Amino acid sequence: MSAGTLVKPAMRGLLGKRLRFHLAIAFTLSLAAAAGFKFAVTEPRKQAYAEFYKNYDAIKEFEAMREAGVFQSVRPKGQ
Repeated sequence: MSAGTLVKPAMRGLLGKRLRFHLAIAFTLSLAAAAGFKFAVTEPRKQAYAEFYKNYDAIKEFEAMREAGVFQSVRPKGQ
């Protein structure tokens, strides 16, 4: 080799080699994003719903809305 010549780039199989590399990175990042969403969004949301419905009384809520006149087809008590 003389000082003025360059080494030829390896073109055979380059697409497959780069594709495997980038697919592995994409798969890892997608798993990390899914796990992050699960623990940052869905778990706190499930916890908040569980906390809300732990002491929720639907009948009491209905009675309060009926007394406030929210419903058109339900008369307030006493009428």
